[in-house]
Amino acid sequence: MTAPTEMPLSGLRVLDLATLFAGPLAATMLGDFGAEVIKVEHPRKPDPSRGHGPTKDGIGLWWKLLGRNKRNLTLDLSTPGGRDVLLRLAASSDVIIENFRPGTLERWGIGWEELHAVNPRLVLTRVTGFGQFGPYARRPGFGTLAEAMSGFAAITGEPDGPPTLPPFGLADSIAALATAYAVMAALAGRDRTGEGQVVDLAIIEPILTVLGPQPLWYDQLGYVQERTGNRSRNNAPRNTYRTSDGQWVAVSTSAQSIAERVMRLVGRAELIDEPWFASGTTRAEHSDELDEAVGTWMARHTRDDAISEFEKAEAAIAPIHDIRDVMEDPQYRALGSVAEVPDPELGPLRMQNVLFRLSRTPGSIRWAGRPHGADTEEILTGLGLSGPDIAGLRAEGVL
Repeated sequence: MTAPTEMPLSGLRVLDLATLFAGPLAATMLGDFGAEVIKVEHPRKPDPSRGHGPTKDGIGLWWKLLGRNKRNLTLDLSTPGGRDVLLRLAASSDVIIENFRPGTLERWGIGWEELHAVNPRLVLTRVTGFGQFGPYARRPGFGTLAEAMSGFAAITGEPDGPPTLPPFGLADSIAALATAYAVMAALAGRDRTGEGQVVDLAIIEPILTVLGPQPLWYDQLGYVQERTGNRSRNNAPRNTYRTSDGQWVAVSTSAQSIAERVMRLVGRAELIDEPWFASGTTRAEHSDELDEAVGTWMARHTRDDAISEFEKAEAAIAPIHDIRDVMEDPQYRALGSVAEVPDPELGPLRMQNVLFRLSRTPGSIRWAGRPHGADTEEILTGLGLSGPDIAGLRAEGVL
């Protein structure tokens, strides 16, 4: 396991004040590469992710992932004592990530002015549904609303079906990636100017970016993308197909050469000579014919045979995995995409590994999510608070 001093973000301190899910996941990503992340939770209202989804022995499993590589501190930020402790922490920190509604930190006396005053190099990262200003800024914001507003739901699902939302935190996860990127950009700026700054990230924006050139299409052509199910308006064949053993595979032909290889493989090489086959867009206009050709061939082959034949033909195919398949897939195993992590509460845990591999300073999972407030006394002692000081804060309900 990589020692923290060998990691690229070693020496960086991040205060994670956020909950559910974009902000905390961004902090997790920073912690995976060596940042010292201190998770600040309300003493009587823990991060809701601790109780989100399935639990084992009363312990939330999602938290074990989201809380990994974080030390845990309880602190009621709305109290004067909580405010004072946070400002002391901020003075020696590099980044704060928060997702309170706009104006909340200011109401508690720990807004940007107060934070910047105690630490001019601090980066305050504000992750909210709709951003810090505008007509929706003060609305409650969740990833589901971003999936709806961004245009994602409108283009997802079957043509004759309703708009479809993902069954997982898609917009939050995309926003987490963008937040981690934003933090690193702000820190790079600090290296040049010596000054920290505020990051304002609205969850409705990163998912809009990953949807591609839809604003351009509409602006220049008046084109509005519609729901096409598994098909694409940009290439064909592109779909999921059922094999003879009842399994499913996905085929993509984004490149012209791949489309031609697929047609030769399935015994329909004559289609390559059709004028409409020369581009992905015109191929997509003939999706019914192309899907029938590929689907008929798939129905005569088992999944493993189909994948083998596609690989020989250098055509693009993948099995449709559920999580059981993911855990056993040889490519994921080769990459180490799922790591086993020791945990004192639940024993060995398997979870997603760090996002990418660095050849000289790799990241690592040093521990899974820890109990609520597990590191409170250690962190406060490190700030110089005495035992009586800490006891007094507990008596006041600050911790």
